[in-house]
Amino acid sequence: MALKVGDVIPKFTVKDTAGNLFESQSIIGKKAAIIYFYPKDDTSQCTAQACGFRDNYDVFLNLGVEVIGISSDDVHSHQEFAKKYNLPFILLSDSDKVIRNLFGVPSKLFGLLPGRVTYFVDKQGMIQIVFDSLLGMKHVSKMIEKLTK
Repeated sequence: MALKVGDVIPKFTVKDTAGNLFESQSIIGKKAAIIYFYPKDDTSQCTAQACGFRDNYDVFLNLGVEVIGISSDDVHSHQEFAKKYNLPFILLSDSDKVIRNLFGVPSKLFGLLPGRVTYFVDKQGMIQIVFDSLLGMKHVSKMIEKLTK
């Protein structure tokens, strides 16, 4: 079942871009966060989305919000993607899709494409916004619009 507004983010542990174990409770429940699931590193929509979050990263940090990107790509792919586009935020490798399934992120196009869903989580770890769209940049503009109201 998909997580929705009002749900608390479950605890999870997964590898980050550096290959270190990332424990969700190191941020979730302590700081507001944008957690975005995307299909694949270095594809057009995913790159536009990542670069959009990168270009607005200072806006989010000034609002007290951390940005976390999650895909099923491996650590090496994330390292290359982050380096190529100078991504300053956390990328998590969910190669076994455990986190994607934990959140209930739906697949698109008859199950052929991993879904693209963004969650805004408040300081207490509760989901305040869920945004689902295949268009990567819409996720960035939607978060900016909602958080700067």
